Amino acid sequence: MDESMNNLKVMVIDDSKTIRRTAETLLKKAGCDVVTAIDGFDALAKIADNQPNIIFVDIMMPRLDGYQTCALIKNNQSYKKTPVIMLSSKDGLFDRAKGRVVGSDHYLTKPFSRDELLGAIRNYCPAVA
Repeated sequence: MDESMNNLKVMVIDDSKTIRRTAETLLKKAGCDVVTAIDGFDALAKIADNQPNIIFVDIMMPRLDGYQTCALIKNNQSYKKTPVIMLSSKDGLFDRAKGRVVGSDHYLTKPFSRDELLGAIRNYCPAVA
């Protein structure tokens, strides 16, 4: 267990139960407090209650996609400094560029590894480093 990640609140937004469960397991083993959401609407409803330190969001989701979700988070005064990491099954330049436009801080391609997940947290949560 990584002591520096104890009690760090991480939100994982993905419509895939497998991805949510995988990320949750990896992050909990590292000592993180994990909140999952099935889509952007679900996430927006949970953000205020949970105040995550960092958010991982899938790009391709029904109803509200990852770009729209990220833009809504970043446009909110209370959360615009919260790091948002985009998750995508395709490693496209267009996706990365579009992610930057809506304010995402980083981009991970699925399937991601434990090290990539934890590395992103270390890079974007200064308290952890």
